[in-house]
Amino acid sequence: MQGLIEFIEISLTGLGMGGLYALTGVAFVLIYKATRVINLAIGEMLMVGAYLFFGLAAGLALPWWLAILFALAGGGLLGLLLERAVIRPMLGENPISVFMVTIGLGSILVGLVELIWTADPRRLPQFLPDEPIFLGPVFVFPEPFWSFVIAAAVIGVFVLLFRYWRGGVALRATALDQGAAYAMGINVPRVYALAWMLAGMIAAGAGMLLGSIAGLSPALALFGLTVLVVVIVGGLDSVPGVLLAGILIGWIESLAGSYLGGEYEHLVTFALLLVVLLVRPWGLFGTPEVERL
Repeated sequence: MQGLIEFIEISLTGLGMGGLYALTGVAFVLIYKATRVINLAIGEMLMVGAYLFFGLAAGLALPWWLAILFALAGGGLLGLLLERAVIRPMLGENPISVFMVTIGLGSILVGLVELIWTADPRRLPQFLPDEPIFLGPVFVFPEPFWSFVIAAAVIGVFVLLFRYWRGGVALRATALDQGAAYAMGINVPRVYALAWMLAGMIAAGAGMLLGSIAGLSPALALFGLTVLVVVIVGGLDSVPGVLLAGILIGWIESLAGSYLGGEYEHLVTFALLLVVLLVRPWGLFGTPEVERL
């Protein structure tokens, strides 16, 4: 019985991290679907959001709720600036060139954070409830629990907006066929900017949640590597696939870390990636692209 309770507790903790993987993965897929850009700087955008919250709440002593709002706005503004100043001039270029530009952007963002806040580990001000949570005999750490709840709520709101909001409809139309979107009068460059802005806000929110669990340091940017695995496993252009893959990988990592040791967490994750690429190179729910020669 005790072993079963321990398994459930580990699984629930893994689901909490899986929710953050899924939330950040949605930001990744949003950019890719709208602009066909593989944004490897998503982890660094997440990191910047966490540091913005830290600077506003701890540095300027703003109330935590106001610091969250400003950090989300800062994340959205960062997304807009990156899209307008760096990504838009690169559209139409070789995809590898754009891919490398996002890697460079990530390095620049890490450098700026270290220049402003140094690389010393820090702790975010408490903004999530910290009371112990018991589901019957099962204990759940409050940070992963509330992170999962918030991530699920944000994803739910995003899905509704994507389906019914006019801007969401424009995003879907542009993702399906940019030429047809132009023909229907949709301002495609504005849709690009909207996609990057929303992705920046989502990444900033995920960064604050992750920072509350793992602490604050430039190493938060490495979270983006696992998110890339999540996106590839689920499918680069599939929001449902990313949601499922995020939960699955968070759960598997938690089990591997608890039963095999922390050094096996990422080993198991990348082994899963290898298997998926061998069987379905376009991901579990991604759209296969057929090239005719």
